[in-house]
Order: sequence, then C-alpha cells, then structure tokens
Amino acid sequence: MFTKFAPIPLLGILKGILQRFQQARIRNFSLLFAFGIGLSFAISACSSATTGGNSAVTPTAVQSPAASAIEVRIGYQKAATVLNALKAKEELEKAFSASGATVKWTEFPAGPPMLEAMNAGSIDFGYTGEAPPIFAQAAGTPFVYVAYDPWGPKAEAIVVPKDSPIQNLTDLKGKRVAFAKGSNTNYLIVKALEKAGLQYSDIKPAFLPPADARVAFEGNNVDAWAIWDPFLAAAEKATGARTLTDATGLAPNRGYYLAAKSFVEKQPAALKTVLDRVNKVSDWAKNNPAEVAKFLAPELGIDADVLEVAERRREYGVLPLTDEVIARQQQIADTFQKIDLLPKRIAVQEIAWKENK
Repeated sequence: MFTKFAPIPLLGILKGILQRFQQARIRNFSLLFAFGIGLSFAISACSSATTGGNSAVTPTAVQSPAASAIEVRIGYQKAATVLNALKAKEELEKAFSASGATVKWTEFPAGPPMLEAMNAGSIDFGYTGEAPPIFAQAAGTPFVYVAYDPWGPKAEAIVVPKDSPIQNLTDLKGKRVAFAKGSNTNYLIVKALEKAGLQYSDIKPAFLPPADARVAFEGNNVDAWAIWDPFLAAAEKATGARTLTDATGLAPNRGYYLAAKSFVEKQPAALKTVLDRVNKVSDWAKNNPAEVAKFLAPELGIDADVLEVAERRREYGVLPLTDEVIARQQQIADTFQKIDLLPKRIAVQEIAWKENK
C-alpha cells in the first residue's frame, strides 16, 4: 500500500521556496538598478567634462562658447575666398581661444557634398552658391540660411569661343551648351533663354563640372559654356572666350552662409562669433583684391593676375537675409521645379534664420 503525502504541507514548502527566490531576485535587481543609475551619472559627469579630441560632444544647454570647450566644424571650398582666408589667418581660432573651443576645417570639392556632410551631422557651418541649398532643403537636410554674400552678376557669364558664329542668345537654339546641372549657371541659362524668347528645351544641355567643361569648350565639343569666376576669368585669358551675356538683369548670383539647425539652436553665441569673424575677413578681402589673388593662386592653381580680375568684379559682404533676398532665392527654387530638376516645391522662408533681422 502506498502512503499518500499530505498535499497542504508540500504546497506550503514549495510556496516558501518560491517566495525566498523572488525576494532574492528583487534584492539583486535593486542593487543592479542602483549601480546602473550611479554608473549613468558617473558617465554623464565624465562626458560633460571631456573636451578636445576628434569628436567633441556639444552640450545642449550651452548658450555661450565660453561656457564649455566645444568643437566648431567648418566646411569650406578652395574657391570660397572668405572661408579659405579665414582658415589661413586663423582668426576663428583666435576668437575661440579664451573659451578653449576648437575649430575643425574640412575641405569639400563643391557645395552638394558639403551639405551632405551637414545632413550627416559632420559639419556645423559652410558656404555655397545659390543652388545647392535649394536641393538640400528639398532632400530634408536640417540647415538654416544665416547670411548671404552678394557676390554679383558680373561674376558669371555665358561664353562662346572667340571665333564662334554665335553672336547673340537667340543663336543658342539647337546648340550644345555646357554647365553644371543644378548650379547657379543652370539658373542663368534658363533666364537667359527666356529673355531671348527661347525655351530650356531649345538647347542641348551638356551637364559638366568646370574642369570637364573647360576641356569640352577648348576642344569645340560644346558651342557655349555657362561658368562662374574664377574659372570664367581663366577661360577668358587662356582662350579669348567671348561673353554673350553675364548675369546682369538675369540672376543675382549670390552666395549663402549656412549652418546646421542643431548648431543654430544649441550654440547661437558661437554662431554669432563665426559670422563676426567671417565678416571681418570679408572686409579685408574686399579692400585687398591683389593680396587675395596672390593668396589664392597656389591654392587654385590659377595665375594671380587672372584671380585679381575675378576679385575686382565681384562684391563682398556677410549680410543679413532680407525679404527681397529670400524672394529671389524662392524664384530660383521655383524655376528648378519648373524644369523638373526639383521634385517638389519648397519654401525658402521656412529655413531663413530669424535672429539676424
């Protein structure tokens, strides 16, 4: 005969064991949770105190560059006179030296890759022509227009070989015209054709960057070329290129200083320091075209006398955005949408910095 075990005492024993196990788990979890909180505070304290290095952390509460040692990351191009000179003169480093902030410079071949870097969070501030920020805004890049450079309509033009039979804009019908797609000269082409009573579809576009376009132009593989300085001045001297029209009355040909939205929001004092130093160097460049030309010559591989021509026909300034400037930039964006280069309409006003008004 088998003896039956009493069920109640056995259940009581099992219940007691389970309660002790659960209490032990709770104690262990509490200890681990407390340790984790303490470790988090310790890491946060260490992170807040860390400065320098290749990837500095920007504190979200900082309102002044003097409050913490930050890293200001600038994107520049060799042909961008002011930022190139600012880098060489180390004026920005001097401005931030008291706060311990550092400046990191990254060179880009053109505006679009610079804005791609801004979209990736790699740079805080940069300068481009009119077109790149339009396409970047359409792509959702988080940036803000913070100032503009007047540059000027005489600093870009549509040129033809000196012995070309093309004498006016209407003669461009059916011709192969070189220019950088989606650039400021792309806009110039559209407006020039409109002035001549032609459509964009009346020409054969050859989308080429400046270096390739120069080769095609000199080899008579294109009939005309829309280009900006200093490449324009270089082509005029080397080939005797003849100007059909510059941008006067057609396109503003401005440059824009841009900043990452996060930089504008988290480091407004640092941004104003950058703009102040950019403005000082811009004033220097405006008053010293020959010196600027000598400085840029080895950087660009273009003779100083050619660069001086370009310097003397351009305008300088780090100017606050106005309703008129924003409206003209909007016209350029709408034109690119009209010729199907822009997938959707954008509103430039939405990303114009309000603090500088």
